[in-house]
Amino acid sequence: MSDHATDPATETFVAHRNLLFTVAYEMLGSAADAEDVLQETWLRWVEVDLGQVHDQRAYLVRIATRQSLNRLRTMKRRKEAYVGPWLPEPLLTAPDVAQDVELAESVSMAMMLVLETLSPTERAVFVLREVFDVSYEEIAAAVGKSPAAVRQIAHRARRHVDARRPREVVSASKTRAALESFQHALETGDLQDLIGVLAPEVVFVGDGGGVKQAGLRPVIGAEKVGRYILGGTGKAKGTLTSEPTMVNGNPALVLRLNGEIDGVMATRVEDARITGIYYVRNPAKLSRVESETPLTLR
Repeated sequence: MSDHATDPATETFVAHRNLLFTVAYEMLGSAADAEDVLQETWLRWVEVDLGQVHDQRAYLVRIATRQSLNRLRTMKRRKEAYVGPWLPEPLLTAPDVAQDVELAESVSMAMMLVLETLSPTERAVFVLREVFDVSYEEIAAAVGKSPAAVRQIAHRARRHVDARRPREVVSASKTRAALESFQHALETGDLQDLIGVLAPEVVFVGDGGGVKQAGLRPVIGAEKVGRYILGGTGKAKGTLTSEPTMVNGNPALVLRLNGEIDGVMATRVEDARITGIYYVRNPAKLSRVESETPLTLR
């Protein structure tokens, strides 16, 4: 695409690339699949007669949405065969993403898991309407439904998400403070300090993809989670270190074993305590964290 920098189709696509990637990622929970959707969108976009397109942004979003819906059906089969809990692929994001509170919440690990409970069409409608404020008419064209049907789907999806989303949207600074306390307890191996930063009902979810050990089911409760985490780090063969980063619009930790990335740990924070811990160890989901430039999204 770089050889055609003055081409109108390319200029429009590049201008909206971050938006299209974010739409695809929020629908799929996989950065690798979102990139594939972008490629498929581009191939279809260059065949379009731009003179017949009234709103190029809306048209591109429509293509990306349709390609994402097609891929969601393929991913469903992959997830059914997945070993252990499935977590979204961690997305390294620029610090300024956290300033857009709505966007940061929408791509957070906790919210991405809520979106997993929606049907493909519900997920597309929710993402386009609630996150990107796309009109019902444009969404209808993207998902192949009438505007009236889309309104009903949006209402149903919103009610479903509201019943499961975090009770409060916590600022990045409060999340960072809780994470710093967690990191200190992790480094010192102090169980009581660790339990102190965890909410009583905290849930730990690990994703090893059958390649790395991560537990086949969630661990629930502050003491159980604390012992589980320290038990795991205590068995590490080598030097385990942690460093703060920004993942999915929120503060997170990258854990390294002997300098090599071992996993990414994201958290959900409410009332200054950690209520959810999401630890991705599957190597197939970590390559972008190690190699990619942080994304600005939108």
